Amino acid sequence: MQADVVPISASILERLSTLEVDVARVLRTANVPRSRFESGKARVTTAEFFAVWRAIEEVGGGGRDLGLRIGADPTPHHQNVASMAALASPNLGEALKRLARYKRLVCPEQIAIDVVRGEARLRYEWLLAEGGAPATLIDGIFAGVLRLARQGTGKPIAPRRIELARRRDNEAMLERHFGCKVRFDAPVDLFVFDAKALAEPFMTHNAELLEVIVPGLEAAVHKDAGGRRSLADDVRSTLSQRISGERPAVEKVAKSLGMSGRTLQRRLEALGTSYQALLDEVRRRSARRLLVKTDLDTGEVAFLLGFEELNSFTRAFHAWEGTTPARWRASQAGHGNQKGATP
Repeated sequence: MQADVVPISASILERLSTLEVDVARVLRTANVPRSRFESGKARVTTAEFFAVWRAIEEVGGGGRDLGLRIGADPTPHHQNVASMAALASPNLGEALKRLARYKRLVCPEQIAIDVVRGEARLRYEWLLAEGGAPATLIDGIFAGVLRLARQGTGKPIAPRRIELARRRDNEAMLERHFGCKVRFDAPVDLFVFDAKALAEPFMTHNAELLEVIVPGLEAAVHKDAGGRRSLADDVRSTLSQRISGERPAVEKVAKSLGMSGRTLQRRLEALGTSYQALLDEVRRRSARRLLVKTDLDTGEVAFLLGFEELNSFTRAFHAWEGTTPARWRASQAGHGNQKGATP
């Protein structure tokens, strides 16, 4: 299992203060003591990290575009090792590949990049999260991707579109910032470039810097793959990426992991789990997120999770939660989940 550690630099708290956010109140609300930042960087769990961002949304201050402003900020607190390697890359495509490959060394976050029908689709997944990421955090992450592309190329690149797994809110503000259409009630959060943009050269390309830092990063990646992540983690991640309108077949998932379906089943059994158990886990987590954060009806949620019939989804959800999807959604409406919190 990957270590559940997310670093938060004290400089981010300083940045929030300059944006008129009551940092002390945020930390109290999130139940994260200020003393944990005494070394200049706090190490928190994914749950604590999400709690901080939900507290930022709850406390307010900084304006509705707070996440966008933080993500677009080019100050040094953005310069972790993954972003350094990305900016030193020869072009946007290589930058995004390095960002995806090395970001998980910084925190348990994974970036999936798929090129489909002329589009480069970026999807961010928090591997150890119980629910979806807070809206302000996603705004900041996507604004950071746009900043990386524009800073590296020196051009006003814009995405084809943004897809957000949340209810419609701040549409005009988001479209103005990203320069594209924003789709709400999406099954997952996606940042979509034109595939041709991947070839755009980077003005910040630095081959000498890559020669210095890449060997160490690659060694860390191999260590991470061999030690902290299990096969079950990899299956969960693959399922989360593929589960959108179909039930991912075990053979397809196994092939993407470089083995046969039978071998995958046998190795999972040795770990005390099964393909079906992991699929149910991912479906349950996704169902809860979609029911809380979007206005998709239960039939649409069932389809996105790969259920052939609504009744099948309803039976499965009742087994997970002891109630129907509609009743569970209604029970969450009064718990402060409508603005990004997740159960």
